[in-house]
Amino acid sequence: MDNKKATPVSTLGEFGLIHHLTDKIELQNASSLKGVGDDAAVLDYKSKQQVVTTDLLLEGIHFNLMYVPLKHLGYKAVVVNLSDVYAMNATPRQITVSIALSNKFSVEAIDELYEGIQLACDKYGVDLVGGDTTSSLTGLVISITALGEVDEGQAVYRNGAQLNDLVCVSGDLGGAYMGLQLLERENEVYKVNPQEQPQLEGYDYILERQLKPEARPDILKALQKLEIKPTAMIDLSDGLSSDLMHICTQSNVGCMIYEEKIPLDYQTKRFADELSINPLVAALNGGEDYELLFTIPIADHEKIKNDPDITVIGHICEADKGLNLVTGMGSTIELQAQGWNHLKKNEE
Repeated sequence: MDNKKATPVSTLGEFGLIHHLTDKIELQNASSLKGVGDDAAVLDYKSKQQVVTTDLLLEGIHFNLMYVPLKHLGYKAVVVNLSDVYAMNATPRQITVSIALSNKFSVEAIDELYEGIQLACDKYGVDLVGGDTTSSLTGLVISITALGEVDEGQAVYRNGAQLNDLVCVSGDLGGAYMGLQLLERENEVYKVNPQEQPQLEGYDYILERQLKPEARPDILKALQKLEIKPTAMIDLSDGLSSDLMHICTQSNVGCMIYEEKIPLDYQTKRFADELSINPLVAALNGGEDYELLFTIPIADHEKIKNDPDITVIGHICEADKGLNLVTGMGSTIELQAQGWNHLKKNEE
């Protein structure tokens, strides 16, 4: 933005900014009867059940604008909410977006943020139907609420895992965490020498995993085609250990997962080796992969065994056996929830 003319938000005012950001929005879903422009949106899901989720993102806590482009931030802010809807076996239809911004942000900067938001809406077929704007003294705050629909009886919760179910994940894990480590490393170099060019070559995949993650509606479609309904499901936002613990705790079961089964991308392993980090740690505790973690009956194994996007990493066992990782050497380690804890500093 340094080489572009910056228009102060104050020249538009709150209502002018809202109109500026939303006047070109076109609704895509039949359930969106009324979107932006009135006191409230009007939605009609007819015979469907409604799913609602909200995420709050704060500058300096959830993102660093030193290396996160605003367009990418807008896109990611939407996707992380849609991922929660998909984790319920539901389809997202609408979002609301509320932002608080300080006077360091120009109209052009907020345009970039909303370009990313609209790009995500277009990709996933979601309507932006409302929100709010206000001022902030400290930086940028983004709050997005996603609304979706699911047929009665088809929602999947965290508490349905059964004894002997298979534990499955989509995609690969740990990439987003290693992408963050790369960005943080180069940011520290920049602080010492702003003239130094960032060394990012060869790591496009893990950078995209961190800056522009994707939700996995394709996995839900694949499971539906195979006539499989997961018994429990969650999206991987806080790391495999923490999110698997959510399923096991709420289902009152234990689990056994196997180190050699956890899917890791080549770039994840290569950069972890460069930093002398065990890539397994990135997968277990890193978070922000936004893949789907789910359990299915063991009888459905034959249906999924040839799907390249789904990996069986373990099975559900009795609760008194706990949550365990079997290493490649055959030893058993108790899993610990060491993923992202928003309030950890306040609890200590």
